[in-house]
Amino acid sequence: MDAQKYLEELIRYESTSSLTNEPIATHINQVLQQLGFATEWVQYVDADGVTKVSVVGKKGPGTGGFAYFGHTDVVPADDWHVDEPGPYTPTVRDGRLYGRGSSDMKGSIACMLAAAEEISTEELQAPLYIVCTADEEVGYTGAKEVTKQSEYYREMVATGCRGVIGEPTRLEVVYAHKGICGLKATSRGCAAHSSTSAGLNANLAMIPFLVEMKDIHDMCESNPQWRNEEFDPPTVSWNIGINDFTRAHNIKPPQSVCTIYFRPMPGQDPEVLIGRARRAAESAGIELEVVTQGGPLYVDPGSGFIQELLEFVESDRPQTVAYGTDGCVLQEMEFLAVLGPGDIRQAHTNDEWIELEQLQKGTELYARLIRRWCC
Repeated sequence: MDAQKYLEELIRYESTSSLTNEPIATHINQVLQQLGFATEWVQYVDADGVTKVSVVGKKGPGTGGFAYFGHTDVVPADDWHVDEPGPYTPTVRDGRLYGRGSSDMKGSIACMLAAAEEISTEELQAPLYIVCTADEEVGYTGAKEVTKQSEYYREMVATGCRGVIGEPTRLEVVYAHKGICGLKATSRGCAAHSSTSAGLNANLAMIPFLVEMKDIHDMCESNPQWRNEEFDPPTVSWNIGINDFTRAHNIKPPQSVCTIYFRPMPGQDPEVLIGRARRAAESAGIELEVVTQGGPLYVDPGSGFIQELLEFVESDRPQTVAYGTDGCVLQEMEFLAVLGPGDIRQAHTNDEWIELEQLQKGTELYARLIRRWCC
């Protein structure tokens, strides 16, 4: 099948991160086996008790070779505004294929499956790996489990396998992206009617903590230590959220929660900022936990690996991106770049689409990479 048909099949699976992705993982596992891959079934249960699965396929003999990484989960489509036929029914219109996940990143997986179909087992002299993870959109848990459970992943690392993460880059070579770090601070009080002296307003302890978080934000925007001009924006984007969950204005809130999400860049130590937030929480008497963390991806843009990829896409300059990928936890891979069809500006939108031309070009590019590194 071509990439369009593969993508239409994948879109029909509602694989929002809050749901189990076992049905789409089963489908991909069957496709890989039909294409001659041996597969690993990397299963785990998430924090909400939902079964999740990542699939790792291997085809071909020897060592080294080429690995492709994609994710099967998608963000919710509750606000989908294309009336017909809906986010999980693929629709082609004006050279575009609409559907949730079409750009981020089922379109990329479809290109890789179509490319792998073009290459027979007999042609392969080095292994081809295809990895489809769960939970990329909510903390990279699927990729983390792959690094823990997959024997094929250990082979990739040990043998210097070249890898591509297929997130949408419009087929431009990305040599670096930011990392992630998420913090959650919780202040606890006691609910009571606001007209009385009873209870304790949880926001009171949160206020001095927020002052310090604002100071960290301002410092990260101005201090050269926390800037890197290779990226746009060139800062860690220290983002502060706040919610006390009260349902009426005359209730003393029993809980106040502050979330902080920031994106460290190569060469920066996020523990410095985490430590400062932790000390502020201790001083205010509130709880702080690190809810998610992953390092930035960085490969020397002048390396032979990146230069070889640039030759394939006929470009002389690699890019950086501000978003994160499973690369945040695939840190053991020596040769790993981001390169995929579609546009990140279409990701997570309420009318997500990918150009049919990108599907064709993505398939052609991935097939050439397989032939270069595996045949």
